[in-house]
Amino acid sequence: MVKLSEKIIQFRPEEPFRKPEPGRRAANDNSASPSKRLITATPWAWVDPSTIPPRQWLYGRHFIRKYVSVTVSPGGVGKTAKAIVEALAMVTGRDLLGETVHERASVWLLNEDPQEELDRRVAAACKHYGIREKDVGGRLFVDSFRDKGFVSAHQTRDGVCIMADFRGGLAEEIKARSIDVMIVDPFVSSHNVTENDNMAIDLVIKDFWAPVIDQTNIAVELIHHSKKLGGNEVTAESARGAVSLIGAARSAIALNPMSQDEASKAGVENRHVHFRATDAKANMAPKSESSRWYKIESVDLMNATPGRPSDQVGVVTTWKWPDAMAGMTAADLLEVQKKVNAGAWKDSSQSGEWVGYAVADVLGLSVEDPKDKERIKAMLKAWKASGALKVEMREDAHRKNRPFVVVGEWAN
Repeated sequence: MVKLSEKIIQFRPEEPFRKPEPGRRAANDNSASPSKRLITATPWAWVDPSTIPPRQWLYGRHFIRKYVSVTVSPGGVGKTAKAIVEALAMVTGRDLLGETVHERASVWLLNEDPQEELDRRVAAACKHYGIREKDVGGRLFVDSFRDKGFVSAHQTRDGVCIMADFRGGLAEEIKARSIDVMIVDPFVSSHNVTENDNMAIDLVIKDFWAPVIDQTNIAVELIHHSKKLGGNEVTAESARGAVSLIGAARSAIALNPMSQDEASKAGVENRHVHFRATDAKANMAPKSESSRWYKIESVDLMNATPGRPSDQVGVVTTWKWPDAMAGMTAADLLEVQKKVNAGAWKDSSQSGEWVGYAVADVLGLSVEDPKDKERIKAMLKAWKASGALKVEMREDAHRKNRPFVVVGEWAN
């Protein structure tokens, strides 16, 4: 266990700069003595860009050596299950969740769950993905915060104290085990400073994690809880506590559960096992505008005893949003266009003459079925975007201008 009595580094504000009196030089002004300057500027030496080593991405465009990345998520969405599968992807070198594994890596996962529960979750993921002991090859390290004393810093009335001895010991262990990635889940379990204190959190990142990263060349992922948002979208700004954590990260991902509206559009019955990840911050790579969807599948560990049933454990898998145009052909579109052309169909789904009724009639769908209705809306949106259908203002039976759907470019 780490004791607070260990040698620590105490951080206090430096002596403030005082504006000198007219005609006098400030006490801390070293401009007249170059040899005493506290900082000097380094002229940039011209370099051929092709000779600069590429960034050392390890997994996708999120885990990168020498930097901290952050995942922000509400509780119970799937952040830990996702982290476990990501760790296994890096350890095995296999693309398990649709992200590029740039190199096989050793991963150290620190989590707040009891060790036994972590064993269940990792074993379930291995079972689902067919990962064997030899595939892991001693590259995965899993520990519970309940068993390991992990205190990067603590806070007193006098300021923030960085645990210097522990920082050095952590770096030594990382090097001894040849660890490439550390996943800390959740970040709040790794320190004893005020979560809302921007300066305190900034010191934890810059004076604890940055030296460890510099000494070991690892990538560090800090998983962090979001604020209670009452159902609103989780973004980088939704991270609980100090914003300096997101400021220090080079990449941040936000996890959001599937909403009821999204479930209706996708025709999903149990939305609680679906969630999506979006790029909340991407300093090192272009920001993705699309969400990456995941689904939690239940895995039976087959560990039943005479007195207890076997454990069902959730494992994260990739999930694709249903394609409204799946199975559609040019001939189907042509039949829809003929039906539209033969009548007067309005663009509003609230109208009794909505064009969706024409589509449903041709394709054997029902606008009364929520799944079918959402699919019809998606198809109409796609056909309008492609120019196969278009919207025009026309007079209705009451001589009022209304938006009607008409044929655009005929299908071949």
